[in-house]
Amino acid sequence: MHLLLTAGAIRSLELAARLARESGADEVAAGHLLWSLVLQETRAGAILARCGLTAETLGLLFAPPVGGFDPNLVAAVSETHIDPLQGLSPEIGRQPLIRDLLRQVRDQLTVDLEDREIGTEHLLYGLLAAEPTLAIELRRYGLTLGYLSEKLIGLAPLPSEVGGDITLHYREGHEVENHDTLRILDAAANRAREGLRVLEDYVRFILDDGHLSSRLKNWRHQLSHALRGIAPHQLLAVRETEQDVGTQIRTLTEGKRESVSAVVQANFKRVEEATRTLEEFSKILSSDLGQHIGQLRYEIYTLEKAVLQAHFSRQRLTGRELYMLVTEDLCHHGSGPAVRGALQGGVGIVQLREKQLGDRELVAQGRRVREWTRQAGALFIMNDRPDLAVLTDADGVHVGQDELSVKDARRIVGPDKLVGVSTHTIEQARQAVLDGADYIGMGPVFATSTKQFAQFAGLEFVRQVAAEIRLPAYAIGGINLDNIDQVVAAGAECVAISGALCGAVDPKEVAEQFRDRLRTRNPVA
Repeated sequence: MHLLLTAGAIRSLELAARLARESGADEVAAGHLLWSLVLQETRAGAILARCGLTAETLGLLFAPPVGGFDPNLVAAVSETHIDPLQGLSPEIGRQPLIRDLLRQVRDQLTVDLEDREIGTEHLLYGLLAAEPTLAIELRRYGLTLGYLSEKLIGLAPLPSEVGGDITLHYREGHEVENHDTLRILDAAANRAREGLRVLEDYVRFILDDGHLSSRLKNWRHQLSHALRGIAPHQLLAVRETEQDVGTQIRTLTEGKRESVSAVVQANFKRVEEATRTLEEFSKILSSDLGQHIGQLRYEIYTLEKAVLQAHFSRQRLTGRELYMLVTEDLCHHGSGPAVRGALQGGVGIVQLREKQLGDRELVAQGRRVREWTRQAGALFIMNDRPDLAVLTDADGVHVGQDELSVKDARRIVGPDKLVGVSTHTIEQARQAVLDGADYIGMGPVFATSTKQFAQFAGLEFVRQVAAEIRLPAYAIGGINLDNIDQVVAAGAECVAISGALCGAVDPKEVAEQFRDRLRTRNPVA
């Protein structure tokens, strides 16, 4: 695997090497790299600051290196022109710590994200993985590999995140019971790993979801770590496959799978049931081991929800790549002609977004939109108001980051209606997946007249989501026929349009043009 470092990452490693030389050290140590990340404006520095690790607090852990606060030294490195293609200088690349942390990053990259650029945040991850003592110290500040993995694309936290080593207690004089317990744990662990591999293959090769692939890989690593206290030779010694009566027992349903979703559901149940067996019987050997596996069992429930939600949402929203947001004031001929025309032109979802109407007017308008969409075979979404989504028989509700959570909205609209969420960062998008959203809005991509934002997520956010998330995602914000090709080129498969449709003289024709642009890129939509 080839690792291409960003210019910022190279500067940080160079500054660390200079700080080591200024301090008279023979080689770069963990403190030198941490100081280099804090002293420069890096993404890793921002993560450290959020955890309370500023220059002041870092000084409590590591003495400031000689010259460390020399503004000329820091400025000289920060302003150095770096060509990432030329890579790291051989002298710095041979440093033991740097070589080790880059190896840790390489080993933890998911296979589908090879050749990606390695930034300062990845260096921080690799440093904690390469220096276990440092990782334990920084855990007090909430900075863990698990925390970092949630911030990074394509990295799974190392198994060391599942606490410390587990002490097992084999009771003397109970050889038969200990033997049987190990036999059960061996079989359950194998079932869990087998089921998980099936799920990983589905998420990787069919769903093609980098985010959920990373989460599943992380779970498998943590299970392996939790069980590492049991010596492999002990499990192999008690294995009796030929004498296992269970190998001859079959049910009718085991030999048949009706669909891909049936395979996924069956293997999630396989993993969950195996994990429960591991949790219960491991308590005989160690209460800590049982507790750790119990935590893993709860996490797999969340992953089951996220994976299956992505699967079913993609099925439910297939062919509905064009989403209209309607506001009466923006409509050239009124919302009725705009909605009906757009529906004739291929819009698959209509969201009613009226901020100025009273509840009675909003319900009345919602019922009209409900009727128009039902006649066209389209979906109707109510903005922000799950209560009114129920009253108007909408197909779902869309909430923002400052409105109700997915959980609370779902409690009101029920399990069968859609819940969409606006997201503005990749972290929010990942969380929406885990929360069980049916789809996400990603933006704003461009400036828009309907909402005011201090900053725009832009096309880069669209690229980030396209790279790792397969939950249906609608690019939104200032999209029109002049820039739709840029949005599609960034990886968007679906778009949400407001002003360009509502304000069109001929909404049907404009909708057809949007639909054709999208389907040219996604012919199977």
